[in-house]
Amino acid sequence: MKKILILTILISFLTLSVQASSTFEGGVTAEGRGNASRIIDKSTGAGVGGAKITLPKQRYSTQTDSQGYFELDTHIDGTSIMSVQKENYKPYTVTVTDQSFSAPLVIGIEKSNANEMVVDSNMYHLGDNNFSDLSANAGEFRMATIGPFYTKRFILKNLKFNKPVFMVIGSIIGIDTEMARNMGQNKISNAFSSPPEVYFNGNKISELQINGDGQKIRIPASLIRKNQVNEITIRTGRNLMQTAYIDYDDIEFMNLSFEN
Repeated sequence: MKKILILTILISFLTLSVQASSTFEGGVTAEGRGNASRIIDKSTGAGVGGAKITLPKQRYSTQTDSQGYFELDTHIDGTSIMSVQKENYKPYTVTVTDQSFSAPLVIGIEKSNANEMVVDSNMYHLGDNNFSDLSANAGEFRMATIGPFYTKRFILKNLKFNKPVFMVIGSIIGIDTEMARNMGQNKISNAFSSPPEVYFNGNKISELQINGDGQKIRIPASLIRKNQVNEITIRTGRNLMQTAYIDYDDIEFMNLSFEN
């Protein structure tokens, strides 16, 4: 029997967010002045100009100025996933709240390297669109569900197979497991769900117990198909208290990559 890796990484929790009904764009009014936050190169500390900042749920985007500074000309009610993208850098996501920007926020991003591969930088909603307002991050949900599971096929490139290979989930929200409830990640008192499951080439390799950013899952070397098509599947959990019908847990995630 394969041993299932239970992730118990303690990461900051998210709650609610409001999405605008159309696309908005913002920017910095004066370079490097005022209460502007900044995107920097994690290695050098230098500002990264032209980085795209996106709040997918609010359909809001802006860019950093030439020194890496930016301002969000929108209100964040509760929490939201913020995406940072720049050519030649790893896609980066982080959960933010309105309190996050009460003082300038500095985010370090890393340059891409030969030992990593971005599989998907989009955001997805799994489940059945049937969730409680008390669910973890229910206020974040604005996208239509693609169903109870997500599958992606790809060929692993640029990785060293003689070293451990990890899949990284940039951000994930909405998980309503018993562990997430005990950590205060939702307010549901009379129900909880089974954890989302992660499969690699048809084999279950992990269960996701909590919400958060940058969760890493080690891929068993014996399952990796070198120079061939591999497959990753993420299945959302089910409400364990509901027996009359299948009630899928609604979750959302963004940014999938592999690295050594």
